[in-house]
Amino acid sequence: MPQDTAIAPASSRRLSPLRGLLPFLRPYRARVVLAFVLLCVGSATILLVPLAFRDLIDFGFGERERATGGLLGALSLNGHFIALFGLASFWALAVSARFYTVSWVGERVTADLRNAVYARVLAQSPQFFETLQTGEVLSRLTGDTTLIQTVVGSSISMGLRSLFQFIGGMVMLAVTSFYLFSLNLGLMALLILPIIAIGRKVKKLSRESQDRIADASALAGEILNAMPTVQAFTQEKHEAGRFAGRTESSFVTAIRRTRVRAALTVLIITAVMGTIIFVLWIGARQVHEGILTGGQLASFVLYAALVAGGVGTMAEVWGDVMRAAGATERLLELLHAESAVRDVMKPVTPADSGQAAIRFDHASFSYPARPQTRALDDICLDIAPGESVALVGPSGAGKTSVFQLLLRYYEVSGGSIRLNGQDIRQLSLHDLRGGIAIVPQDPVIFSANALENIRYGRATASDEEVLQAARAALVDEFIDRLPDGYQTFLGERGTRLSGGQRQRIAIARAILKGAPLLLLDEATSALDAESEILVQEGLNAAMKGRTTLIIAHRLATVQKVDRIVVMERGRIQEIGTPEDLRKQGGLYARLAALQLDL
Repeated sequence: MPQDTAIAPASSRRLSPLRGLLPFLRPYRARVVLAFVLLCVGSATILLVPLAFRDLIDFGFGERERATGGLLGALSLNGHFIALFGLASFWALAVSARFYTVSWVGERVTADLRNAVYARVLAQSPQFFETLQTGEVLSRLTGDTTLIQTVVGSSISMGLRSLFQFIGGMVMLAVTSFYLFSLNLGLMALLILPIIAIGRKVKKLSRESQDRIADASALAGEILNAMPTVQAFTQEKHEAGRFAGRTESSFVTAIRRTRVRAALTVLIITAVMGTIIFVLWIGARQVHEGILTGGQLASFVLYAALVAGGVGTMAEVWGDVMRAAGATERLLELLHAESAVRDVMKPVTPADSGQAAIRFDHASFSYPARPQTRALDDICLDIAPGESVALVGPSGAGKTSVFQLLLRYYEVSGGSIRLNGQDIRQLSLHDLRGGIAIVPQDPVIFSANALENIRYGRATASDEEVLQAARAALVDEFIDRLPDGYQTFLGERGTRLSGGQRQRIAIARAILKGAPLLLLDEATSALDAESEILVQEGLNAAMKGRTTLIIAHRLATVQKVDRIVVMERGRIQEIGTPEDLRKQGGLYARLAALQLDL
């Protein structure tokens, strides 16, 4: 451990994550300053109230000579009450203005923080999600940011207000009666150590509690996205039990945190009330002996109450701040996460050829989770512009890895991949992926209508262009039967569509994008025989003039491609036309004999 870290104050280390919020507060520093000014004005006003009560009580009891030198001077009895009401009204205005200002800042900072974290997560490579579940990310975006909003939007303001009241109240206590102040100060000092000790415990338990909640959210997100599988294997009770276990763990941790905070509360209330009662008893004896006036004792008690209330609020706020520090730490982990695949500092301009020529130059790759296993091993392959090439082979041969490397979801471990003669690592991710359209094996349908789902392929497309792409993919054949046609809401993850219909939406989306490189990952695998024939016509139109790579397990779907690349264990075993490969009698011939009944 570096020396400067070892000797850093413990409180500084615990609160250091909150410094990460400063860049989000900086754009709104004018409002922060305004809130601080309103805070000072409100705190100063409330400190005048006990003085007004002192003069009012002394005046009301006939001790006019004592009141004439006070805050309100020689006002009439009615004047004292009017002045007191004026102070209260002014204080209320200052408090309400401060509340609005800090609440605005809190909501704004929270929204900016959520946006920044979400944008950062969207920029991560798939490798990032191999170790962090989406439910965990959602928990941090919702629960953790809510904690921060509470602190920035109210707790810090309350804490500063209470701090000012505490300091101002302590000064006025000393001015009013130094003897009673000394007693009060000694008793207050006894509260500091327990508050700090319990605050540390609260932070630790808060972080643990948020982690347990995130675990439950991650599990729920995973299972809810796999409900058909869960129900098909009748695992509902098992999954309910697993979730119950996670929530029970979260409950136990939350109760431990609540128990500690409850202990802090009872300690503070008991100590504060005991202090007030004790000081009031001493003060009452001094009034009886003529050392103090009744108004002075009343003002002292009010100042003592302000001080005690300030300490109690600061203790409560300290617990919130500790929880927010833990939440901020978790969010900053996402905000500072670096993607394993990064844009080059000065990307080159893509070759404006309108075509896609691809070269795999001794490309090798291993997944980060399996560094000792080569997913691709010394791949050399040239694909000409406009050529259609199918990748076939058994599962685990490396076909999907080819697609993932082309899209730069991962980086090659060795060698290079070139697009139109340019190393794809020298292109920006936006330019590279903007020139590639893909139809995945498991298409994603968003919670929107059919028109917007297809338009996702090209956000600037007109309605007519969307409809043309839909007709090319034979989408209109089933869309016309939906209640509102293309305006029909398709449900979360396309639950209102069949597997084949979802596939055709994805094909229309790829056709609409019109990219020079088209990747088809078993694009017709979910279609029945009749639909497959129709959609294949649309795909043929989409493939015309474009370089196309096709992952295929069913060899019948790739009999008309220009070339077939046969892969096994990350290596290219054979390359040729379907007819040539059958004649060679190798791996492809064996697969064709099994599937095509040759």
